[in-house]
Amino acid sequence: MAEAFASNYIAPLGPQLEAFEACVRDYLGDQDLHCVGLSSGSAALHLALRIAGVGPGDEVWISSMTFAGGIFPVSYMGATPRFFDLDPASWTLDTALLSQELAKAAAENRLPKAIVPTDLYGQSVDLDALEILAAQYDVRLILDSAESFGAAYKAGRKAGTGGDAAILSFNGNKIITTSGGGMLVTRHGNWADQAGFLATQARDPAPHYEHSTYGYNYRLSNICAAIGLGQMNVLDARVARRREIFARYEAALARPGVAFMPEPEGLRSTRWLTALTIDPDRTGVSREDIRLMLLERQIESRPLWKPMHMQPLYAGAVYHGTGVDERLFTNGLCLPSGSDMTDSEQDEVIALISALLDQRTQD
Repeated sequence: MAEAFASNYIAPLGPQLEAFEACVRDYLGDQDLHCVGLSSGSAALHLALRIAGVGPGDEVWISSMTFAGGIFPVSYMGATPRFFDLDPASWTLDTALLSQELAKAAAENRLPKAIVPTDLYGQSVDLDALEILAAQYDVRLILDSAESFGAAYKAGRKAGTGGDAAILSFNGNKIITTSGGGMLVTRHGNWADQAGFLATQARDPAPHYEHSTYGYNYRLSNICAAIGLGQMNVLDARVARRREIFARYEAALARPGVAFMPEPEGLRSTRWLTALTIDPDRTGVSREDIRLMLLERQIESRPLWKPMHMQPLYAGAVYHGTGVDERLFTNGLCLPSGSDMTDSEQDEVIALISALLDQRTQD
């Protein structure tokens, strides 16, 4: 940041932004990737959908369990979302269900314009299966990797490296942050060029302000990029600490009726948030019992994302699934799991939850 201020490159572009984009590309481990620093993950998704040609009347097939910022850009484009359930073995998009529905849609000539699966709580979706399906049906694949920067897919491939494009988020609650920010990652050089153009108000090359299309003020500032560039040095350490926190919770709270987010063999989640479910029939304790008990002691925890097909805004939207995501929302809780959490702080949370569970079991 000091270098950015000293050079007077404040915003929007500058050497720190270029260095941050290059650093992310190098971390992802693929020199064929192009990275475009943007103001948010939602901005990255918005641009990716526009570049993919999504417009009014088109369908976008998307994970229902996601943050609102991962679906709102579909509405910006005037497109219609079709929501999909999760695979209980991974808590990410059910690719078998997706395959079935793509086959039906192809037979009825109503394929979607794009598929947007979500890397949930730091865990990559099944990239291989999704890329095969996208290629088979010639549908654009845009990966919402906002929650999974630092995660690894099979054979060491990093999350955020697949499809036509992937989006990353560096919001204040992510594993590393630029205070607010995001990135579009793509192998298509023309997509990266278009994203950079549209993100800087779509200004044509001319000595005056010339515009042949509309654009956005979506570019990441050089100062924010400088923050991110510094944070890249601690990304792997933060992933290691989040995984350690998850493991401590899992070991201490494991009992009948308590289940933690699974990690399929070969994948390596960042464990961005420690997510678990509580079965009230087996434990005598509900998700809300634990959340409110912690809140009374000024300890914040949160329910899992409320599926988008359950939101008032998307009432009546088409949903495919058996309600895996609905049950996760009903019984799921995200526990405090920041990288700077101390063992003693975590021990306090564990002791409080354990005491409540033990009390109800005895009752």
